[in-house]
Amino acid sequence: MPGDLEHIGCAGGTPPASPPAEAPRPPSPRLDPPPWQARSRSAPPPWPPPSWPAPAPNPMRALVTGAAGFVGGHLVEHLRASGDDVTCTDRASGGPDLLDAAGIRGLVAEVRPEVVYHLAGQADVGGSWDSPVQTLRTNAEGTLILLEAVRVLDGVRVVTVSSADVYGMVDPGDLPTPESAPLRPVSPYAASKAAADLLALQAHLGHGLDVVRARSFNHLGPGQSDRFVCSALASRIAAAELAGGDSIRVGNLDARRDFTDVRDVVRAYRCLALDGRPGAAYNVCTGTTVSIREVAERLVEISSRSPTDSDTTGTGTAGTGTTGTERAGPAPMPMPTSPKPTGPNQIRLLDDPSLHRPVDVAVSCGDPTAIRSDTGWQPELSLDRTLVDLLEYWRERLRRDPEAD
Repeated sequence: MPGDLEHIGCAGGTPPASPPAEAPRPPSPRLDPPPWQARSRSAPPPWPPPSWPAPAPNPMRALVTGAAGFVGGHLVEHLRASGDDVTCTDRASGGPDLLDAAGIRGLVAEVRPEVVYHLAGQADVGGSWDSPVQTLRTNAEGTLILLEAVRVLDGVRVVTVSSADVYGMVDPGDLPTPESAPLRPVSPYAASKAAADLLALQAHLGHGLDVVRARSFNHLGPGQSDRFVCSALASRIAAAELAGGDSIRVGNLDARRDFTDVRDVVRAYRCLALDGRPGAAYNVCTGTTVSIREVAERLVEISSRSPTDSDTTGTGTAGTGTTGTERAGPAPMPMPTSPKPTGPNQIRLLDDPSLHRPVDVAVSCGDPTAIRSDTGWQPELSLDRTLVDLLEYWRERLRRDPEAD
């Protein structure tokens, strides 16, 4: 994959030779700013932006599916900051549906990308139980249609974005989970992502397609939908602050997850586009876990303080928690140990059985050895920094629109 390799978070490598020079193309279509960026240009954002790399001297021509989504918006911002020529596609901006084979073929033929980041799909785990057939079609068949469209071109790298949910129930002794672990999905969503992951592998083994498979563990950050647990907790706390409430409803707080800031995740995807091994799968994760209860309590602590009291300077691997097993690597950065709020202003956590999933994985923790070894990537933003940014995002969003969900 042509492109400058001297950028933040990636080790150098020798990319494939660049294709012959082409005639200049018209500028690629641009999306409107994501909702969390729709603010006055004179007003600084409530969270400091991460240190994006300087523009590369040999930028890549990239196609991003699902560009209007949570991760897609952050990825497009990162790629453009890196100097890449980015074409965005999603249904919100009039792009073809993933299941529209002719439309996808036409788009790929027109853009002639050097790298495709495939993020589009149905990402709602809970919703997949209600719509398992549509979830499978969108995530698996949609991926196959895209791979078939790319296969007729030469020199295209595809980064497919899968999920840690494909690993399903992992024995505690097998944590942190390596990429070689068996796929044992427990939800329709996870099964659909496992199918898409294997279709990408088959495209590489059977047709020689240059595919890299990212298996992302839980990620979070400003702009995330409240269908996901950390964002849901932050939105409920922000709503309680606004309304003067003293409690929020919560689901299963005992699950432990491996969280990475979305701004670190999108750096990982570009690193894989540059330095990932063809056909390989890579966990995008920190290798540490934190319980949902700890996240909820930390958000309550942040809520009880003014913004200037919140420590947003920490960087490093996410979490206060534990690694799946003792292993070599950077130690997790602990979150500040501010005293828990007490008294009438403390927001209480009330269990709501309706918020529990039919089946839930107790512990999810990935082994990031492969991505760190092959690309040099590692997370830079602490979980505490992310939670401060996430809560502030929901505070501002609800101040503008109290009915926002």
